[in-house]
Amino acid sequence: MKSLMKLNPRDSVAVALRPIQAGEPLEVDGLKLESAQEIPQGHKIALTAIPPGEMVIKYGYPIGHAVSAIAPGDWVHTHNLRTNLDGEEEYEYQPDLHPISYPNRGLTFEGYRRANGKAGIRNDLYIVPTVGCVNGVAELILQEFKAVHPDLGPFDNVTILKHPYGCSQLGDDHRQTRSILLDAVHHPNAGGVLVFGLGCENNIVTEFRELLGDYDESRVKFLVAQEVGDEVEAGMALLEELYEAASLDKREPIPLSELNVGLKCGGSDGFSGITANPLLGAFSDFLISQGGSTILTEVPEMFGAERMLMARAESREVFESITSLINDFKQYFMSYGEPVYENPSPGNKAGGISTLEDKSLGCTQKAGTAPVVDVLQYGEKLRKKGLSLLQAPGNDLVASSALAAADCQLVLFTTGRGTPFGSFVPTVKIATNHDLYNKKKHWMDFNAGSLLDRPMQEVLEEFIAYLIQVASGQQTRNEQNDVRELAIFKTGVTL
Repeated sequence: MKSLMKLNPRDSVAVALRPIQAGEPLEVDGLKLESAQEIPQGHKIALTAIPPGEMVIKYGYPIGHAVSAIAPGDWVHTHNLRTNLDGEEEYEYQPDLHPISYPNRGLTFEGYRRANGKAGIRNDLYIVPTVGCVNGVAELILQEFKAVHPDLGPFDNVTILKHPYGCSQLGDDHRQTRSILLDAVHHPNAGGVLVFGLGCENNIVTEFRELLGDYDESRVKFLVAQEVGDEVEAGMALLEELYEAASLDKREPIPLSELNVGLKCGGSDGFSGITANPLLGAFSDFLISQGGSTILTEVPEMFGAERMLMARAESREVFESITSLINDFKQYFMSYGEPVYENPSPGNKAGGISTLEDKSLGCTQKAGTAPVVDVLQYGEKLRKKGLSLLQAPGNDLVASSALAAADCQLVLFTTGRGTPFGSFVPTVKIATNHDLYNKKKHWMDFNAGSLLDRPMQEVLEEFIAYLIQVASGQQTRNEQNDVRELAIFKTGVTL
């Protein structure tokens, strides 16, 4: 195994693929040097002299500037590197579009065809509280349902989309709560939905039902606790109706072109941008070439890499939407007196990520090279085939929930430090390194650390085959662990 990896010919730093000892002789791309200090795995080492104020280059782009003199072999991190980022910026549309080269292979997965024509990869039963007050009662209803149907019958999972909202909310916060819950009711993975309200909340069931628009009445039922005598008994009766409606549901072959996949990362490390995120980028390009769709979110982690995404806008209209997406989120931070660059997290820094540019350039690897065809606001559903960007924060569960709400049937989540969570759709956890995958096999679904030893195309083919199995019913770790959650963005301002 190599000791160092230089990611781009223009780079002034390389990444340590293992812990480096002080004084250790090293070589990368024909360049010989000696490490000046101990350098942790995933961290950066200087390949050339970098004077104070000069840009530090990684991925072929600046990730910040040196704040003190850096010599060849020096450890480059937060002690001698600072971000270049500040507030809002002005951008010019300079398109740089490239065709995707994967041929269409006519692949399929085994999914569920819904009455509205959409395709699901799960036949899940959702209980959707309109207000947090009924979360506990929803648990009682679910317990009784599981006691009667321990094998869940036609359903793959039964999930209560718990949240603390739905009352005493105003403006955007109220609209966002309602939008995400409406999206969940319409999700193609849902084989049955019980919408469950209290009766006196802001998000009242009668208005919620009107906002749903067209829906399959055999698959969506409504319950208001204050309007019935025994709400557990009434809820159980409605779940039995949904059980009966779903009893004949069967999987059938569905083209890969109908797969929508969310792209997310969290607990990133120095390997994220060289293993797991590029793997997602290669898969994104492959899926789009097959006619499918991917969505990239966590807008703050586009800061510093946004020009790369803007250059891939398929039209000036999309470019202007990306510009608004970026600057509106920066304005959101500044409206609270927060700097736009107060990122990465302590865990990211421990893993080798020094600045937001460093993190963002690695994060955006997940989006591959395809053109950006659309920009979605928080709570909106996918509109166009191809790569879309979605307005959501960097918070793992909030962003993953937004991807699910946008009609992604599954979310791909890369991580270098590990996380046990799962959104309310299957959430595939991809480890960036061998150590994490071997240590947390009960959390992790796929090991992208193998890219350090094997070629991308070989690993990509394994990943494609694995994801088709997941889309066809193989459970992810979060499903096996019965961890499926929902989190809703609470802004307090108009975005």
